[in-house]
Amino acid sequence: MSEVMQTMWGPGIFDAVILSVLLLAGQILKRKIPFLNTFLLPSAIIAGFLGLLLGSDGIGLIHLDQERLGVYVYHLLGLGFISLALKDREMTASRPIVKTGLFIVTVYLLQGIIGSIITITAAYTFLPDTFPSLGLLLPLGFGQGPGQAYSIGRSWESAGVKFGGSLGLTIATMGFVWATFGGVIAANILKKKYPPTALPVSPGSSGAQVSREVIANLFGEPETPQEEQGELNLSNMIDIGTRQLFLIGFIYLAVYLTLYGISMLLGRLGNVGANLANVLWGFHFVFGTMYAIIVKLAMARLRKRGVMHHVYNNNRILSRISGTSFDYMVAASIAAISVEVILDSWIILLLLTAAGGIITLWFSLYAARKVFKKDILEYTLGFFGTYTGTLSTGMALLRTVDPSFRTKVADHLVLGGGLALFFAFPLLLILNLPVIALTENKPEFHFYALAALVVYCALTAFFLFFDRKPKAR
Repeated sequence: MSEVMQTMWGPGIFDAVILSVLLLAGQILKRKIPFLNTFLLPSAIIAGFLGLLLGSDGIGLIHLDQERLGVYVYHLLGLGFISLALKDREMTASRPIVKTGLFIVTVYLLQGIIGSIITITAAYTFLPDTFPSLGLLLPLGFGQGPGQAYSIGRSWESAGVKFGGSLGLTIATMGFVWATFGGVIAANILKKKYPPTALPVSPGSSGAQVSREVIANLFGEPETPQEEQGELNLSNMIDIGTRQLFLIGFIYLAVYLTLYGISMLLGRLGNVGANLANVLWGFHFVFGTMYAIIVKLAMARLRKRGVMHHVYNNNRILSRISGTSFDYMVAASIAAISVEVILDSWIILLLLTAAGGIITLWFSLYAARKVFKKDILEYTLGFFGTYTGTLSTGMALLRTVDPSFRTKVADHLVLGGGLALFFAFPLLLILNLPVIALTENKPEFHFYALAALVVYCALTAFFLFFDRKPKAR
C-alpha cells in the first residue's frame, strides 16, 4: 500500500469499518437465527464474539489490535455516559426509585464482597499469583459493564496488576453470558412460582412515558423526527446533531483538563499521588457524568431566567449517540478479549463469575420479594439482567414477561440507576485501596478494602430493607 493510502486509511479507520461490518453481521444473524433471539443476545454482543472468532486470537481472518480496541472502549464509555447525563428527564425520588437505587448499590457491594473473598482466599492459598483484590472487578464487569471494568483494570496495570484491563473485559463478557443464557433459564423456572403480573396500560402516567422512551432508546422503535419546543430553526443554524457533539466535546475537554490538573497536583506527592492519579483517569466517565449534569442544570436555569431562549440538548439525538457509543463499546470490548488471559486465569475467572451470577440472581429474587413485594418476577429478571449484563439485557429479559412494559419496573430501573450513581460514590473510593496495597507493599489494605465493602453494604442493606411505614393492624 502506498504511503498516501497508509496515511489516509490508517488503523483507526479500518477498525471502525470492521466493527461496523461486525455489528451489521450481528444484526443479520440475530434476525435469521431463532436461537439467538431465544437467548436475548443483543447484536453488539454477537458482533463482539464474531470479532473474537475472526480476529488474531481466533482464525486470523481479520486484524483488530487489542490495545487499540481497549482505547476505543475507554473513550466510548466516557462519551456514552456524557450523552446520557445531558438528556433532560424528570428527576424524582419516590420510594420505589430510592429503593431501586439502594438495591443497585447493595448488589454492587455484595458482588465486590464475594469477589474479594474469593480472590483473597485464592491468593493466599491455591493460586498465589492472583492479585488479592482482583474480585473488585466483579461488580464493575457485572454491574457496570465492560467499559468501567476495562478502565479500572487498565489503571491497575500501572501499579503492577498483570492483564488488569483484559481481565475486566473477560469478566464483563462472562457476565453477558449469565445475563442472557442464565436469565432465560431463570425466567422459565421462576415464572411457574411467580406468574407475570397483568396490569392495565396507563398512557397518561409519567411512568408510561418513561417506558415508551426506554422502548425507543433501547430497542430501536421508529420515532418521528421533530423539533422540540424552543429548539433552534435548523435552516438557520448548525445541524442539531452537531450541537450535541459540540456539548459532548466541550464536556470531554473539561474532563481531560480536570484530570490533567489533578494529576499534576498529585504528582507532587510522590508514588502514592502518581498511582492515585492513574486510578482517577479510570474514573473519567464519573467526571464526565458530573460535568454533563452541571451543564444540563445550568442551561435549564438560564432558560428559566430568560437568558437562554433555545433548547440545545436534544434527547432524541443524545439517545442515539449514547446507544451507538455503547453498541460499539460492547462489540469492541468482547473482540479485545485475550485468549492468553483466559487460559492463564481461567480458574479464578470461572470461580468469580459463577459466584457473581448466583449471588446476583439470589439477591434479585430476595429483594423483589422482601422490598417490592409485587411484580416479583419482573423485578427479579430486570435486576438480574441489568446487573450481570447491561440495562439493555435487563430490559430484554423484562420484556419476556412484560412485553408492553405495563409494570413500573422499567421506569424504576432507569430512574433508580441515575440515583445509584450518587450512592455508589464510596465504592469508587474503595477501589483505590488495592493500589496502595500493591505500590506501598501494604497487603493489609486488601483486607481494609473488604472490610469497607462489608460496612457500607450493611448500611445500604439496612436502608433498603428498613420500612418506616407502620404495619396495618
